[in-house]
Amino acid sequence: MDARPIGMFDSGFGGLSVLRALMEQLPYESVHYVSDSARCPYGPQPSSHILAYSREITQFLIHQGCKMIVVACNTATASAIHTLRQEFDIPFVGMEPALKPAAKASQTGTIGILATHGTFHGAHFQRTKERYAHEVQVVSRVGNGLVELVESGDLDSPTARQLVGGYIQDLLAQHCDQIVLGCTHYPFLRPIMDPIVAGKAQIIDPAPAVARQVGRILQDQSLQSPQQEPLYQFFSSGSLFQMQELIPILLPEMAQKPHRLAEWIPTPM
Repeated sequence: MDARPIGMFDSGFGGLSVLRALMEQLPYESVHYVSDSARCPYGPQPSSHILAYSREITQFLIHQGCKMIVVACNTATASAIHTLRQEFDIPFVGMEPALKPAAKASQTGTIGILATHGTFHGAHFQRTKERYAHEVQVVSRVGNGLVELVESGDLDSPTARQLVGGYIQDLLAQHCDQIVLGCTHYPFLRPIMDPIVAGKAQIIDPAPAVARQVGRILQDQSLQSPQQEPLYQFFSSGSLFQMQELIPILLPEMAQKPHRLAEWIPTPM
């Protein structure tokens, strides 16, 4: 048994979709979550910058005593997780592009993925696509503007509905019967997506599978927490006010959980 917290980070608050799944499946695990909101979004930035950010946040979380780290960001996973695993002696879990289950489930032979520019141009995505989706057509769309919607807490305005609806309608028009959400921010826009899809396709959120992988590693390495009331610690490189406003919107379950909010100041590049 190991009561130390799990570390988790994202470019902003999208990784709360992964934390939500982890809370459901591993209710005794404490978590330290870093939102790098001051440098969000990661998607358009060079891979070298994202690697530097990821390395710095990892060092901070290890200093905080974390026993493993979840890279709850598809773009950071694509740019950094291979190097992080080489440089740090701690288990890492990243975001997997859910192309394998999408390709397996497709009846039309066409699947869609909505993700960031950084995810699509990462070697990890290309390897996954070649390995698991070579027998289907993959329609890739960069979800410009979607991260910004979630980071502003705009989940249901006319502007949000128009932007999200345009992406989903486009993928449906391409006969995609599986739509993979390739950014941890996007599941928070499901209430807009689901009525548009309306049975025409299946939307795949990889967060539950990531939480299951975390559980497997904890068990295999005897890192599971004893039964305890977990503590959730949130750090942000951006505005504390923004964090105070967004967490109740994106993760209302946190209202009933012991948690703390704190500022984290990254090193200027």
